[in-house]
Amino acid sequence: MNQRIRQLAEQAGYEKDMFGIGHWDMPECKKFAELIVRECATIAYQWQDEYGIIDDYYTPPTIDNVIKEHFGVEE
Repeated sequence: MNQRIRQLAEQAGYEKDMFGIGHWDMPECKKFAELIVRECATIAYQWQDEYGIIDDYYTPPTIDNVIKEHFGVEE
């Protein structure tokens, strides 16, 4: 995960407690954010595949990988 996930969590209302730790830092919240990003990337990949954007000879950076990279989600 990266800084953008933190910014979105704060924008959604997650706040830091008196120890400076936000509840979004809990493993469950991080996993939830990662699963949402992966689901979006999967949908993007399926769309590209359906419309023939991905081929066997040349595959430019696909939108699913761009989405995962933007949010810092590893393969």
